[in-house]
Amino acid sequence: MTARAASAERRPSEPDDWPIPATRAAYAAFLEIPTRWMDNDVYGHVNNVTYYAYFDTVVNEHLVRAGGLDVDRSPAIGVVVETACRFHKALAFPDVLDAGMRVVALGRSSVRYEIALFRQGDDDAAASGRFVHVWVDRETRRPVPVPPSIRSALEPLLR
Repeated sequence: MTARAASAERRPSEPDDWPIPATRAAYAAFLEIPTRWMDNDVYGHVNNVTYYAYFDTVVNEHLVRAGGLDVDRSPAIGVVVETACRFHKALAFPDVLDAGMRVVALGRSSVRYEIALFRQGDDDAAASGRFVHVWVDRETRRPVPVPPSIRSALEPLLR
């Protein structure tokens, strides 16, 4: 198959690197997240925007706990420049989730995470996605190297 034919078969909105792995074994770190009553929408399942909040929670919890990020005072902060999510099956309150995270690219100033949300007890993800941080100076918002403590916390998650 030619590159042109392969390109024509892919949906226009589908990046080259989809699908992101959707099984537990692909992820290096997990965070338990209980769904909340308010996470459900009028259709009786977790609203799509809430999945991004779960992604943000698992990444930032790791950066604070393992990397020592002080969200109020650290001179460098991670700014989200890209997110994506693929939905595989519905979640709803009162599900408890295991948010799995791995790092697939750790550059000079950027980090690309892959995340999957699993209903507790399931090996197949309900959703999978990506999340990209660029580290910037808190004041100038200019890119800076990933801080050493953050890099040390992320390197074990590289897959």
